[in-house]
Amino acid sequence: MLFPQGLGGKDSFVSTCTLRALIETKKYTKKEFSLAEYLSLGGLFVASCLAATLLPGGSEFVLAALLNHHPELYWPALAVATLGNTLGGMTSYAVGWLLPRASDAPRIQARVQMVRRFGTPTMLLSWVPVVGDALCVAAGWLRLPVVSTTLFMALGKFVRYWIWATAIM
Repeated sequence: MLFPQGLGGKDSFVSTCTLRALIETKKYTKKEFSLAEYLSLGGLFVASCLAATLLPGGSEFVLAALLNHHPELYWPALAVATLGNTLGGMTSYAVGWLLPRASDAPRIQARVQMVRRFGTPTMLLSWVPVVGDALCVAAGWLRLPVVSTTLFMALGKFVRYWIWATAIM
């Protein structure tokens, strides 16, 4: 039985209207929650993309906050953070690609020698603060293959976010 037994006539109509209002409110609340999820993931994408460039930022804290409020977004959050951070790393790669080839700065030369020696697998370390940015720029400057550079970079960044997310949960 949907309604208590004492309700009939006008009370039954009022109860039906109240039930419909509750159902509609629940639908509206679900849409708001969905919007919050999308905005949270969008914020994570922006934070992780900017954190992978030469701009300072800690996307791990944004990931932690998102997973604290929306633990059901574990895998989508990992995917979005990895994608954003990889896109930011590839931006540094593009900057390196555009640098003049006759750069003899000693700071750059040390990273360039490491990337030259080990090739695209060095992009597994692209998540390391400060050093990772220089590795991405060096990879672009050396004109390492885009596809393998992107794959190694994404793998390294995914493992870092996965470790963070696992530690948080």
